Amino acid sequence: MTNLNNREVNKKLKPKNTGLETVLVLQGGGSLGAYECGVLKHLYKNNIGFDVLAGSSIGAVNTSIITSAQNGGQDVAKVLEDFWLTLSQAVLPLEPSLFLPLQSAPPDKMTAMWSSMQSIFFGNSKAFLPKWFMPASSNYCFPFDWTYLYDTSPLKKTLKEFIDFDKLKKNKFSTNDLSHNKEKRRSRLIITATDIQKGQPVVFDTAYVDIDVDKIIASIGYPFYGIRWSITDERILWDGSLLTNTPLMEVFKASPVTNKKLYIVDVFPREQKEIPENMLEVWHRARDIIFMDKTDKNIEMLKINERSLNLLKKVYEIINSEEARVDEKTRKKIKILDDEYSKLTQKYGAAITDVIRIGRKERDSHYMLEDADFSRYRIKKLIDEGERDAKKLLANRTKEL
Repeated sequence: MTNLNNREVNKKLKPKNTGLETVLVLQGGGSLGAYECGVLKHLYKNNIGFDVLAGSSIGAVNTSIITSAQNGGQDVAKVLEDFWLTLSQAVLPLEPSLFLPLQSAPPDKMTAMWSSMQSIFFGNSKAFLPKWFMPASSNYCFPFDWTYLYDTSPLKKTLKEFIDFDKLKKNKFSTNDLSHNKEKRRSRLIITATDIQKGQPVVFDTAYVDIDVDKIIASIGYPFYGIRWSITDERILWDGSLLTNTPLMEVFKASPVTNKKLYIVDVFPREQKEIPENMLEVWHRARDIIFMDKTDKNIEMLKINERSLNLLKKVYEIINSEEARVDEKTRKKIKILDDEYSKLTQKYGAAITDVIRIGRKERDSHYMLEDADFSRYRIKKLIDEGERDAKKLLANRTKEL
């Protein structure tokens, strides 16, 4: 009778890296990305930085700006806020007397409706241009043949003003092993898009590829708002939020071993006491539910998986202890299980040490096109709300500790 070498078995059962990554996950949501900006302002004021950043749609834009600024040693909060103020438009809040058909609506809702209508008809000079203002475009006189309503060339130009793409180049030191030289290791950026033809997620990860402006733009082509698709790496791509608006699992697939502390910002309210009173409010609430954070089940399964792996490791340690008697036949069976365990830990070995969720609430009114409201009034208000909510949540967590 023979026993497996205990040291050898434990070496196999232990993941290669047991460090800790601080991870930021940001959602898509159009102009609601300004709320994410406010949250990040408070986090960076408290010296909370991130090893891995992941985002879909406008979350991909925000995380790209944050990663560039963080890797470049810039004031992250200032760079991100300057970007959002640049996107904002000088649309003044409306008074009820100025818009009689809606004078019964709250002033905030009236302003949102007026501003979003301006964005829809006239676009945003820093973000998107309506096709009806592009007479030289193909099929201009045949709108039924159009495949998009808005071109994102202006946003490309704006992003180049705020992102140093040298800081988003492929960096082998951003992968799982946190023992790498910290001076060489940069924060890792993961953004998502959707392959139109295959219906599959496309992940851009600075551990393996350079992320340029075209890849970021590919992540925001939301078809239901008529945003143009992109052709990148010979693939036709739409918005990453079509498949996952909270790209948490993409992080775990990309970095499966290192333990993680998660920060998730949810721009779509989970709860709403008011029952919708018309079809626009019905669509609005349905939209919130479709795109809100649904990672609870993923996190629960990851924690169950962690407990299962830990239990399996303890069983192996008992079987391979000096007291255990294992014959040659059993030893071979255990060897097969050891190999399978090793594969599992390299694929699903990361543990979640903490989850911090910061979620936006609708305090004033419900409006379907609020995510198209780029008025300076609304952008500043969203930034303030995000900062205030983050401050309150972290303060409460500190009290609990």
